[in-house]
Amino acid sequence: MSVWSRARALLARFWSRHDGVAAVEFAMIAPIMLLVYLGSMEGSALLTMDRRIQTISNSVGDLVARGKDRVSMSEIDDYFTAARIIMAPYSTSGLVQRVVSVQVDKDGKGVVRWSRDSGKAVPYAKGTSYALPAEITDIAREGFVIVAEATMPYTPLTGLVFNQQYTLYRENFYMPRFGNEIELLAQ
Repeated sequence: MSVWSRARALLARFWSRHDGVAAVEFAMIAPIMLLVYLGSMEGSALLTMDRRIQTISNSVGDLVARGKDRVSMSEIDDYFTAARIIMAPYSTSGLVQRVVSVQVDKDGKGVVRWSRDSGKAVPYAKGTSYALPAEITDIAREGFVIVAEATMPYTPLTGLVFNQQYTLYRENFYMPRFGNEIELLAQ
């Protein structure tokens, strides 16, 4: 029997056997399935956190814009505290919330009237310029805009698929409901 005949017979016997094929196929596909699973888990957690940051920015800005004439620092701090609950069950470590009142002049330039930060800092000094999107300045010309910002660093759960930290940031714009300026009271 020649070498070619033996090789052909061995190959025919190999092709006719189906024992263990499923195990081999599973061993080949399992790492890919695991990466897809972990990637979708990481991606959905990142999307969930981003949506919650959007909700925080939206909620705080809306609450401030509903004020009639004035809002106190303690009220804004209460809004910040309440908004942190939106992040549950995720950690709020590194979450920074800001509210800024911007006056828009007739030329469409924004000037900060007051600002408040969840860290009790003043993120934007009074009288400094604040860049607003053209669509907002067109609507709010010679009026006021409440800007709500929320930012938070996101560290992936496992770090196997996404292995770097992401900074999630959202910004929302609101016109005061009653059209006039909302003043910030010291307390």
